[in-house]
Amino acid sequence: MSAQIFGEEQNPLSVKWRQIKADGFSIIFPLELEKEANRMATTLSTIYPRVGYSLGQQKTTLSLLLQNRGVVANGFVRLAPKKSEFYSTPPQGFDSQDWLNNLAVHELRHVAQFDKLTGGRAFPFPEEIYFAWFGLSIPTWFFEGDAVITETTLTQSGRGRQPEWIMPYRTTLLEGKKISYSKAYFGSDKDVTPGYYQLGYLMTANMRKAEGAILFDSVLSDIRRRPLRLYPFSNSLRKFTGKGSRKWFLQTTDTIRKYWQTQAAQSHGIDYPAVNPQIGVATSYYLPVRLPDGRILALKESKKETNHFVIIDHSKKEQRLFGIAYQEQPWFSYAAGRITWDEVRYDPRYKQRSYSVLCTYDLLSRKYRKLSSRSRLFSPSLSADGSKIVAVQIDLSNQSSLVELDATNGKILNVLPNPRNLILQTPSYDSSGQLITYIAVSEKGKSLEVISITGKQRQMIAETRQQLGRPIYFNRCIVFNAHYNGINNIYKLDTASKKISALSASKYGAFNATPESPSANNGHATEKLTFSDYALHGFNIAELATGLTRETPQDTTDQQPSLANPENHFVNFATAAITQEVKTPGQNIFDSIPAKNFPSTPYPALSNLLNFHSISPFIENEYRGGFELKSNNLLSTFDFFTGAGYQRDIRRFDYYSGFSFKAFYPIIRATYRNRPLRTFYNSKTGMQQGDWRENTIQLQASLPLSINALAHSYSFSFNTITSYTSRYQYENLPANFIGTIRFPMEYNFAFTHSLRQAGRDIAPRWGQVFRLTFIHQPFDDKLKGRIFATENFLYFPGILHNHSFLANFNYQTASGIRRYEQQINTVYGYNNIRARSALNNTLLFNYRFPFAFPDAEIGPLAYVKNLRAGLFCHYENIGTETNLAQPKTYGFELRSSMHLLRYQPLADIGARFVFVNRIYHQNPILEFIFNYRF
Repeated sequence: MSAQIFGEEQNPLSVKWRQIKADGFSIIFPLELEKEANRMATTLSTIYPRVGYSLGQQKTTLSLLLQNRGVVANGFVRLAPKKSEFYSTPPQGFDSQDWLNNLAVHELRHVAQFDKLTGGRAFPFPEEIYFAWFGLSIPTWFFEGDAVITETTLTQSGRGRQPEWIMPYRTTLLEGKKISYSKAYFGSDKDVTPGYYQLGYLMTANMRKAEGAILFDSVLSDIRRRPLRLYPFSNSLRKFTGKGSRKWFLQTTDTIRKYWQTQAAQSHGIDYPAVNPQIGVATSYYLPVRLPDGRILALKESKKETNHFVIIDHSKKEQRLFGIAYQEQPWFSYAAGRITWDEVRYDPRYKQRSYSVLCTYDLLSRKYRKLSSRSRLFSPSLSADGSKIVAVQIDLSNQSSLVELDATNGKILNVLPNPRNLILQTPSYDSSGQLITYIAVSEKGKSLEVISITGKQRQMIAETRQQLGRPIYFNRCIVFNAHYNGINNIYKLDTASKKISALSASKYGAFNATPESPSANNGHATEKLTFSDYALHGFNIAELATGLTRETPQDTTDQQPSLANPENHFVNFATAAITQEVKTPGQNIFDSIPAKNFPSTPYPALSNLLNFHSISPFIENEYRGGFELKSNNLLSTFDFFTGAGYQRDIRRFDYYSGFSFKAFYPIIRATYRNRPLRTFYNSKTGMQQGDWRENTIQLQASLPLSINALAHSYSFSFNTITSYTSRYQYENLPANFIGTIRFPMEYNFAFTHSLRQAGRDIAPRWGQVFRLTFIHQPFDDKLKGRIFATENFLYFPGILHNHSFLANFNYQTASGIRRYEQQINTVYGYNNIRARSALNNTLLFNYRFPFAFPDAEIGPLAYVKNLRAGLFCHYENIGTETNLAQPKTYGFELRSSMHLLRYQPLADIGARFVFVNRIYHQNPILEFIFNYRF
C-alpha cells in the first residue's frame, strides 16, 4: 500500500469467480478465497459506520474484488468504474495485525472520502469526471494521510504507531535539514523524503488535534458546495482554520520537530560509524553480512542505481556483483559461500498473476540458479552449511506454511504445520539446522515463534504490537528487530530465560543484524554483529559488539551508560484523534465483528460485461472535440466506448463505437467509425474540394507477452489489423474516386530487452528494441501498394551514471498507393524542412543526461526536480542524401521535470534547438516541448 496502483491487468481464464452480497457490498472473489470473502463481507458492513463517522458517512455501495493470483501486496479504491481491490497475499513486513483487516479499514476510509465528495451517491455518474475533479481539488497527501489516521485511531496498530514508517522524516528534521512543502509532497531525485503518506498523516493528525474531529467533514462539504476553484482544498482549509496547506505544513514541521527533539534528548542515541562509502545521494545498504574473508556483502539501492549486490572491502571500495528483479521488500540470506533471495516474476500475458521465485548465486563459481518456478515462496533463509533453505509459502487460499527446500535443486524437503493459520514472516535456522525461528502475525499482534523441523512449536514472545522483525539465531540467543524504546533497534532474546535485552541504541533506527562469520573471527565464536543503521541519506552499514546490553522494561535493568534508556519515548501524533474517535481506551474496531455466514453464488462475468460509468468530453486537437460514453467491467476484461465528435473545420459530426476484449490470450479489438472527410485535388478547371462520408469497421488482434528475470525484462508483441471502408454522400468528387477499401492487412512485431531503470535514469543503461511493420492490400486489386518498415533502437550507458546514448536506425520501403506514407522515426525538425526525396531510412544518435537536481520550489508556480540536456545528430536517407560527415539535423535540447501549480502530474518542459544542414537552405528551428504523466 505504498501507493495507489490501479490494476488494469487481467487474471487467467482458469479463475473461478464467485460473489457474496451483503449490506451494500458485493464481494467478488476467486473460489479459493471463499472463507476470506465471507469474513470480509461481515467485516466491511460492520466497520464502515465507524470508519465513516467523522465524515458523516454511515452507508455505502461498493464492489470489492479480492485478488489472489499476485504476490505483490496492495489495495486501492477508484472510480470509473467504482470499485475496490484487495490483493490478498500478505507482505513479509507490515503492521502487527491481520493483513485484510488492515486493508479494510484503510480503503474504506477512501470510500467514505469519495462518498462525502459525491453526496453519498452509489454510482456518481459521470464517475470519470468526479475522479478527475478529486485529483484536481484535493492533494493526494490528504487522501492517504486521513486514511492512515483512521487505521491508526480505530485499531491497536496502524502505520502511525510505527517508528520505522516515519523514520525518514524524523531523521531529516533532527539532522537540521530544511525541506519545502513541495519537496515533502512530490519527492526528490537526490534526497530521501518523507513520502506523501507520511506527510499527510502528520499534517492531518496535527490539524485534527488543533481543530477537532469534524474539520475534514466541513472542508470536504465546502469543496463539494463550491467545486470550481483554484486550490479548493487549501482555500476551504483556510476558511475554517485561517491557514492554507503550506502554512499548515510549516506549522506541522515546527511542531513535530520539537517533539522529536525532546524524544532524541530522552533516548540518548548512538552514532554508529559507517563502513560503507558515502556518496551524498539517497543510498541504502540492506541486510549486510561479513564474509569469511572480512569483506561485507550487502544489497544496495540508490536513486542512481537499481537494486544489486555489492561486496565492500576494508578500504570501502565496492565491487558490483549483479542486479536483481523487483522484490516486495529487500531480502537475501547468505551462508557457506551461497546467496539466496526471492524476486517477483510476472506471468507472460496475465499480469494479475505473478510469482515469487527463489534464486541462488554461488560466490566461488559465480553461477546463478533459479530454484523455483511459478512459486509463491518468500523470505528464503539458508542453513549454516548452505544445504537447505527455509521459506514462507502462501497458497491461493491465503494459507501460510514454512517449507524446507534443497538448496541445490529446489526440491521441497519438508512442510511444517501452521494449524492456527497465522501469517508467517522471515524464518531462519539455528546453527544446527534443526530449529527455525520466525515471526507470526494475527489480529492480536506479532509474536516470535520457534519450531523444530519435526513440528514441535514454542512461543518465545507473546502477541505484541511491537514491530518484531527478522529473527536470527546468535549464539544461544535470538536477535530481532523491535522498537521497545520508541526507535527501531536490535534486541536479543535469551532462549532459556526469555529475557530481552537491547543490543543497539541507534539515533534513528537499526535493523537486520547478522553475526560475523567465525572464519572472519579466526574461527572463534563471534561477538560482533553487522547491521543496517539509518542515517540522513538512507541505510548505512554499521557494526556493534554484543558485550554491552540493556534489558527491556519487562525484565530487570542495569545501568549501561552507552545504551539508550529502555523506556518507550515514541511520539504518537494520532493521540488526539484516538481520543476523538475511541470512547474506550485500547478498543479495536475488529474486536466485535459478528460471526456470519453469507451464501455465495457464481459471479456472472458474461452478463456483467457492460458497466457504463461515464460520459466524458474530449478535445483531440484544435479542430475536433466531442463526448464519449464509457464502460469498463469490474474484471478489467471488457471495455466498451461510443461517442460523437464535431469537426470544426468542415462543420460536421462523426460517430464511433468500439470494444476491447482482454480475457483471452490474444486481445481482440473492434472499432466502427462513421465520419466526414474532405480532400483537395487538381482538375482541368483548377484546384477542387471534395467531401464524402465513410463507414469503417476495423478489427485488431494483438498478443502482448513479457517476462522478467534478475534485472532484465523482455517483451514480445504480435499484432494484426484489418478494416473495411465504404464511402458515400459524394460531393464534387472525380469519377474515378474509389468508394470501397477492402481489408488492407497490417502486421506488427516488436521485441524489447532492457535493464531495470533507477530513479534518475533517462533510459535503460542497456536495451534493445526491434520493430517490424508490413502493410499491403491482398484483397483489393484496385489499390496496389505495400510498405515494409523496421525500427531498431540500441541503448548504451553514457560517460557517467544515468547518462544514456541511443542509436536508432530505421528503414522503410514503400510502393503504389503507400509510397508517401511514413512508418519510421524521422529527424528532429522533419515537418519544417522541405523533403528532397522520398523517405527511405534514418539514423538517429541521441545522448541525454541529467546535470542538476535542484529540488527548487518556485512559490506555488512550480517545483523543479531535475534539469536535463541532450545532444543529437540525425541523418536521413544516409548514403544517398546525407553521409556520416553531413547530418541532416543536429543540435541540443534542455529539459526539466517539474510539478506545476502544486499538482500531482509530472510535467516535462523544455526546448530543442535544431540546426539544419545548409544544403536544405533552412534556418535553425526552435521547438518547444511539453509532456506530462501521472
